[in-house]
Amino acid sequence: MNAPDRAAAAVLADSAKLAEFSARAWDERIVPALTDYIAVPAKSPMFDAQWAEHGLLDRVVRDAAAWVESRRVPGLRLEVLRLEGRTPLIFFEIAASGRPAGGDTVLMYGHLDKQPEFNGWRRDLGPWTPKYENGLLYGRGGADDGYAVYAAVSAVEALQAQGLSHPRIVGLIETCEESGSPDLPAYIEALKPRLGNVGLVVCLDSGAGNYDQLWLTTSLRGMVSGVLKVEILSEGIHSGDASGLVPSSFRILRQVLDRLEDSATGRLLPESFHCTIPGARIEQAKATAAILGDEVWRRFPWACGADGGPALPTTTDPVEGLLNRTWRPTLSVTGAEGFPELASAGNVLRPYTAFKLSLRLPPLVDGHQASVALKSLLEDNAPYNAKVTFHPDGRAGQLGATGWNAPELAPWLEQALNAASNAHFGAPLGYIGQGGTIPLMSMLAAGFPKAQMMVCGVLGPKSNAHGPNEFLHVPYGKKLTAAVAQVVAACP
Repeated sequence: MNAPDRAAAAVLADSAKLAEFSARAWDERIVPALTDYIAVPAKSPMFDAQWAEHGLLDRVVRDAAAWVESRRVPGLRLEVLRLEGRTPLIFFEIAASGRPAGGDTVLMYGHLDKQPEFNGWRRDLGPWTPKYENGLLYGRGGADDGYAVYAAVSAVEALQAQGLSHPRIVGLIETCEESGSPDLPAYIEALKPRLGNVGLVVCLDSGAGNYDQLWLTTSLRGMVSGVLKVEILSEGIHSGDASGLVPSSFRILRQVLDRLEDSATGRLLPESFHCTIPGARIEQAKATAAILGDEVWRRFPWACGADGGPALPTTTDPVEGLLNRTWRPTLSVTGAEGFPELASAGNVLRPYTAFKLSLRLPPLVDGHQASVALKSLLEDNAPYNAKVTFHPDGRAGQLGATGWNAPELAPWLEQALNAASNAHFGAPLGYIGQGGTIPLMSMLAAGFPKAQMMVCGVLGPKSNAHGPNEFLHVPYGKKLTAAVAQVVAACP
């Protein structure tokens, strides 16, 4: 056997051992820990204004911190940080093993806060009632993103168990990501002297195009969210008495939204909310479309359409579908207020209508600037001189979240990712943009412009983060953990 063959055989042997360790860690330690985690309704501050009094975010932080410390990883130190008035954050660091001091740092990221319950769960499931069935762990937050801290530490354990070297590693596990990460910049600023020279970021809060290969996220959209409210009366009035004279608050709200969106096509009208799609991302979308085909749109739970068949997407072209959900702005109404329940809906002209808006932005559009522009667009020159207000989410000076476009892959990382995908999934690496938002990525890209990024996750087809029946695909989680370990071992 020549030298290249011996090297290849050594990699395969290490990969097999990493896979075996990761699978055992999930079965024996991670699934039980996540089962307990799912049962805790640790909602993000946007959805639980009294989070500090309720103590649920603190509880999942304590549980995760205790689990990490119980592993007794050599060289590990962990702190739970609590800046005044902000959500808690776990910071851990693991000294380099078998590497010289002063090298680059690997930063691992995840979050423990959760989205609210939502409705429509299967009768035998619920957001806070974990159920492990056929390799799927159901319940809110397991896949988005409770598993991350457990998988990250287990990946390091897998390396150390095989005697493989690794760089210095730090971890940031926050608790306000689902609220747009308003507290994260303060923590990053406080921790910056301790983060070191970050050479690789491993973010475990993203998705996968399928469960058959490792997927690298190449871009993330930004987001502006907030409440649009139209007030026309101080109290409700009999609709037969007032309609035709008093304009409907709902109709005014529709007029205001017409400034933002073409309701016939869904295209957002302000050009400032669009950006030019880089040619490389279009080519990647074509390659991903060739892998996924119609599953790009068939993966969603379509209702019956007008003719009894399924409702249809905005496009059945897989390439355009991928670009629509990753590089084009879109508007969603995610909540409403001012409406009575249907059973209590009398003949009353309602005094106000309020919508919760979620505006997804292309990766290269600034989130704060978009928030300011959206507020002006919606509030100025209100029809009928109605009281129209838009209150964007976030803190003063940091409204909205900016998206992210991945830097060009270094040759070593591209080779390591592809090798890990082939070793643990038996298929090459896939590249995919994601329509969701991870505010940390744009923050780290600004603070560490030379860092490489491994953004990946377990949110594959039908995993349904934020919605009913959310699940974590445990077999994929096992392979992803082993793949992360292998990539970290390959860091120069």
